[in-house]
Amino acid sequence: MTRYFTKDHEWISVDGDVATVGITDFAQNALGDITFVEVPEAGKALTKGDTASVVDSVKAASDVYAPVSGEVTEGNAALEEAPELVNTSPESEGWLWRMSVADAGELADLMDEAAYAAYIAEL
Repeated sequence: MTRYFTKDHEWISVDGDVATVGITDFAQNALGDITFVEVPEAGKALTKGDTASVVDSVKAASDVYAPVSGEVTEGNAALEEAPELVNTSPESEGWLWRMSVADAGELADLMDEAAYAAYIAEL
């Protein structure tokens, strides 16, 4: 499984043509306590850069963008009852949605873990 990152602080883990998407630990820390998460419904078509999800926190509401194009296959239903999973486990159990990857070439525009670490160090 390969993991990529966006400048908007989303992560995407890709296994074949299926991807899992969430927000990074950096993002959840900046947002503070997560109070509500709106995840996309299965079947929703996303184009890279589309607003796919909304994360509400005690500080602000924040859009989460699709890092690649594809179709949502599943939203994380656990977040309905436990949105705090995004705080406690943002890069594993607090994932937001799973999707098919329509164009694997779009992954080339994303950062690997080392590049993302360097990016946030500059912020």
